Amino acid sequence: MLLTGGLKSLLPHVLRRIIRCNRLSISNTSGMAEGYKQANVVILHKSLADDFEKFCHANDGPLPLLYRSQPGDWKCPSLSSDSDIRTDCLQYRKYEHGACTGSLKSLKEYSEQLKDMVTFYLGCSFSFEEAVQKAGIPIRNVEQKCNVSMYKTSVPCYSISVFHCNLVVTMRPIPESKLGAAVLATSELKEAHGAPIHIGDPGLLGIQDLSKPDYGDPVHLHPGDIPVFWACGVTGVEAIINCRAPLAFTHSPGCMFITDLKNDNVRSSGGIPQVHCISQDPLHFSIVSAEAAQKIRTLETLIGVDPGERGIRHLQGQGELLRASLAMSHAGSVLVTTGFPTHYSHQPPEENDGPPGALAIAAVLQALGKRVAMVTDQRAMELNRKIIEEAVQIGILKKPIPLLSYQRESADSALMFLCENGNPGKPRFDHLVAIERAGMAADGNYYNARKVNIKHLVDPIDELFLAAQNIPGITTTGVGDGGNELGMGKVKDAVKKHIKNGDVIACDVEADFTVVAGVSNWGGYAIACALSVLRCCELHDRYLRRAVGSPGSRGLCLPALPSVTKEEKLLKALVQLGVRSGRTASLEMEVDGLPFYNTHSLMIEQLL
Repeated sequence: MLLTGGLKSLLPHVLRRIIRCNRLSISNTSGMAEGYKQANVVILHKSLADDFEKFCHANDGPLPLLYRSQPGDWKCPSLSSDSDIRTDCLQYRKYEHGACTGSLKSLKEYSEQLKDMVTFYLGCSFSFEEAVQKAGIPIRNVEQKCNVSMYKTSVPCYSISVFHCNLVVTMRPIPESKLGAAVLATSELKEAHGAPIHIGDPGLLGIQDLSKPDYGDPVHLHPGDIPVFWACGVTGVEAIINCRAPLAFTHSPGCMFITDLKNDNVRSSGGIPQVHCISQDPLHFSIVSAEAAQKIRTLETLIGVDPGERGIRHLQGQGELLRASLAMSHAGSVLVTTGFPTHYSHQPPEENDGPPGALAIAAVLQALGKRVAMVTDQRAMELNRKIIEEAVQIGILKKPIPLLSYQRESADSALMFLCENGNPGKPRFDHLVAIERAGMAADGNYYNARKVNIKHLVDPIDELFLAAQNIPGITTTGVGDGGNELGMGKVKDAVKKHIKNGDVIACDVEADFTVVAGVSNWGGYAIACALSVLRCCELHDRYLRRAVGSPGSRGLCLPALPSVTKEEKLLKALVQLGVRSGRTASLEMEVDGLPFYNTHSLMIEQLL
């Protein structure tokens, strides 16, 4: 028997010959024939072949098709010169009516049946291991001399005819400092599954216990390692099980077919990737192209001007808009809140900075197919209902969004509001957004910019953001322009130091992300535009859909973005409803004392 030492440097045709002679004392081909592509193998009856090929194309992340044979053809000339699929895998599995009925070293005894069967060769993540190692990243399963860990997930693949299953993934522990390098090293290798489909908590894929893989071996994480998941060709095995074909064969997971193809034929996949952490509990990283990230940073710079000369530059944190929009992009259900009753002597007391930005965010979230609702003060429900109706008539919203109110009735009111039956494991919302929403100060009061306490006009919606800090899976964003808005507690020290009256008015309640703008509405417009940028980013779109199904429509968000025409009509509607400008309390076409025309309209055009 041959031992494993030196196998990684042997040429593929030599390895295949050794495997054919059954002379290897190894359980998997990870780390072998470095630099050459390895393949998953699925063999099924010719009557199923066309549908299985369509299934592969519909889910090309886990099932990148390298070659499809003719019925009864045991060779694959485009992948190897002298191969025989009946003998050239370390081990095979036999499936009958969806059940695994045996492990085999050779398929020669089934040569007659194979005459009516078609072989599919599918890309494998073992192929990218050399590229990962060349980037200075350890391959833990190779270090630990074991097979890679493979897990069934809760992510459904796109179904074609009888072929349906959930995605299967491989997991490789990667040091946190090397995450970007790992994504970069694999993103171009589409025929080896490309970039990861998830980085972080396995529970977000429906994986309960990393120590119990469904296929392969458990791989130990070192301190500082992050679990990183790639789509896996064993997804094809799950599809074979579920289709219940009378007879089918696959490679045994980890026992790949080794091709003669080198890993140097890469295809562009949407730019250079970046990795950003968007949640600590559960731990969750996202992927975006450098080009898209730079566009979003440009949006952040545009809204960072300070027309009121309040000193907001001291509150601004680089990359907050990017992380906030990434978190919202991953969310399925978003709760938006706005409303700053600064004009306590008028009716209504609300200012017109906030609602337009909130509706701009809601419009794009709607276009993206996310569930979105708004929570506001009980006394302002009718006003906000009218504003939402106007937004639908103007064409900002496709349909009305649910309007909610929150009151503290008991110690667990916020938990009951945010989670089904108060269960922290079942949150109703993934993300909370506050934009120009009065925020609670350290003394428990709510202040406008002039230090006037307006607590009697504000419902305790801050409690939802405080509760969210202890509910895994809910992230939060605060958008503001003065430091007294909900969520600005993250920058309260800078508010106290640099903003007029900051020592009194500073909001004490933190959000995970703080988007600081010259006018809060601009922050809302920028978030809407950032979400659209992410929708058009191929790398991010693939990561969102876990590399299954088809790419999303890039133009989906464009009609939902704010426009000068729509925002002009909305501001006119707010004036008609008696909603005043923040700084001047005037019922004119202005927000925060700045004229709509040539100031707000120009900002909208610049952002677009």
